Amino acid sequence: MTEIAIIGCGFVADLYMRSFASFPNQRISSVYDTNSARLAQFCSYWALNGASTQGALLDDLPKGSIVLNLTNPAAHSAVNRAILQAGHHAYSEKPLALRMNDARDLQELATRSNLHLACAPCSVLGEAAQTLAKAARSGTAGAIRLIYAELDDGYIPQAPYKDWQSESGAPWPFADEFHVGCTLEHAGYYLSWLIAMFGPVAEVIAASAQTIPDKPGAQGTADFSVATLFFEHGGPPVRLTCSITAPHDHRIRMFGEKGVLSVKKAWANSAPVKFHKRMILRRRLLEHPIGKRIKLGGASHPKVKRWGAAEMNFALGPMEMLEAIKAGRAPRLAGDFALHLNEVTLAIQNAGRTHGVQQMETTCAMMEPMPWAK
Repeated sequence: MTEIAIIGCGFVADLYMRSFASFPNQRISSVYDTNSARLAQFCSYWALNGASTQGALLDDLPKGSIVLNLTNPAAHSAVNRAILQAGHHAYSEKPLALRMNDARDLQELATRSNLHLACAPCSVLGEAAQTLAKAARSGTAGAIRLIYAELDDGYIPQAPYKDWQSESGAPWPFADEFHVGCTLEHAGYYLSWLIAMFGPVAEVIAASAQTIPDKPGAQGTADFSVATLFFEHGGPPVRLTCSITAPHDHRIRMFGEKGVLSVKKAWANSAPVKFHKRMILRRRLLEHPIGKRIKLGGASHPKVKRWGAAEMNFALGPMEMLEAIKAGRAPRLAGDFALHLNEVTLAIQNAGRTHGVQQMETTCAMMEPMPWAK
């Protein structure tokens, strides 16, 4: 059995552990965190073995293990590098790196070392994303002409975020979240779906701004961004919006010739995918207000119950990576896909008011659908 270990035992690590419980045949071999008290609390709650140092964890694993990098974003690049240099595959929480040059260097290191470097989010492997992709491929709504995607989370600085805790007691890292920004934290949830469905993005036309200046730790980081995306191989233009200012709205809508495909919950693997047929009623053109639910035939993947804002199985990415390594193929979330997702996300985050049209330098293949969604 290929071993899986975790570096970083903060807020998101509990979501991974609860998700791994849906794969009872896969255990977590060891974990590490720089905060010894947090490490002890995490290990006690989940009955895990804690390593004394990061180096000890990496040295004790068999070569070719999978190590999940769940540290804070500022540490992602260095920890990913340490994992690869130790001879292990790396699965990183988003973003892969805060600077594109670092992300490229990491990918080159992985390639030279015959290792895989993958990056979250893995909701693109989930039932809602795969169902939406199949509906788009099959022409349920006809040719898709335009896409709107929203990732607004409400006016978060007024939420009781200092009271938010993970299952094992880790506080929500609000200062870090505000400093990194909602675009780097959240844009990938729909960007990954879109790149998987339509291939690489060729041009990004974006703007970003700080709308709430007094957030703890923000230091001028944008808390609002809007981007128009154009794909390399054609396909519909996309308007993607992220903020922690506008009211909660996690919809994605694909406007086709026959009607609209929609999903209302980006962070729920089981979110309904609906087709709203376009029709004429009393000389008015409109879409059916309720819509018809689109379902896949047969089982998809293990589900987890809602915890906090998410109803996502965070283990889908690492487990798909594990299956890919066993099969001798590239994981869906690794390599060129991870690098391209990182570039597009950074382009939106760093757009400001003056960047204009940005040409993407990376590219990737369209993602192969999951076997149960073909």
